[in-house]
Amino acid sequence: MTDALELDALWEEFHRVVNMTSQELAAWLRVRDAGENTESLPDEAGTPTGQHVLAILQKRRTDLTDDDIRVMHRVVDTVTAQTDPESEPETESADDTHRRHRLMTIGHDPLKP
Repeated sequence: MTDALELDALWEEFHRVVNMTSQELAAWLRVRDAGENTESLPDEAGTPTGQHVLAILQKRRTDLTDDDIRVMHRVVDTVTAQTDPESEPETESADDTHRRHRLMTIGHDPLKP
């Protein structure tokens, strides 16, 4: 497990990059998985990582598991690598929309202030 100072820093960074609330993320995962012919059960909608992020958002820091910490590191690394606040586009192209939707599945909306 991570020491207390590292965990505090990770917790803060995770909640900085995951800028969607648990309600917003849950709604996005349901919308993303809704299809014309099929629709996931609401509690099972979204990617496994998206579901894990949602579960972490509903936990207290003291309740985190080693698996939660691994996911938090991965989410922080992914969002940091795929976003650059200096170059966020003013208008979205299809590639930007796809990137935004990919990031939203892990709780980060690049268009959200």
